[in-house]
Amino acid sequence: MPQDAPPNGSAHDPVPEGPWSRVAGMQAKLHRWAAADPGRRFDDLFNFVHDPATLYVAFCRVEGNRGANTPGVDGMTVRLVEQRIGVQEFLDDLRAQLKAGTFRPLPVRQRLIPKPGGSGKLRKLGIPAVADKVVQAALKLVLEPIFEADFEPVSYGFRPMRRAHDAIAKIHHFGTSGYRWVLDADIEAAFDNLSHCAVLDRVRARVKDKRVLALVKAFLKAGVLTELGEREETWTGTPQGGLCSAEHNPPYEQCRVMRSAGLLALVTATLGVEHCA
Repeated sequence: MPQDAPPNGSAHDPVPEGPWSRVAGMQAKLHRWAAADPGRRFDDLFNFVHDPATLYVAFCRVEGNRGANTPGVDGMTVRLVEQRIGVQEFLDDLRAQLKAGTFRPLPVRQRLIPKPGGSGKLRKLGIPAVADKVVQAALKLVLEPIFEADFEPVSYGFRPMRRAHDAIAKIHHFGTSGYRWVLDADIEAAFDNLSHCAVLDRVRARVKDKRVLALVKAFLKAGVLTELGEREETWTGTPQGGLCSAEHNPPYEQCRVMRSAGLLALVTATLGVEHCA
């Protein structure tokens, strides 16, 4: 049975001053604890999510994204936040909402774009509001180091300090080591059909903090505003462009790498594999 972790607020490790250093120190501790105990469930993570340093770094991450000035349903962009509200006032208000439990994600603004390959099919993208982007980024800063400890080394997609070229280099290495078969697989409409129950169960395996779980669920259930201006509920799936999408790399490239980067694990587990000595 997984063991419940004591509140992280009890940790007193020295952390260097400054938002980026504070967040890096927090992430290092969470990752170290998660790697040391695969059954550990973390409590009191919500304090990390609304910590001023976390929110500041999260805002900087959003500001550095290519979609920083693409508005959500409220019409706000990072530039407008800076011009009309001010970053510090914006983050202070966001922190107050999170602490008071009054923060509610807005529906994402849906945009349909052509899928690559000229098939004529469309891919659904979801554009969150700026405040939602910042809170999602804050959640990612806190949750990512915990779940990173559970990933296999052959996994490259959507992970920090890893990129497409690393996976391609590994594939070339396997190719020169005698492997001749590649299994290329795809999950049709994976983002559209993602089970919310499955996601939340997976998060609960590592996270005990009910406030964090409620926040993740709120984003999954936030709904969509279609291009026709109609509100749709989200019973399954998560819009690409939100919490579950790649933050700094082209999603299409990342998805292709995810399908092929686990070459060794896939090939060695598949019957009919040919390995030339």
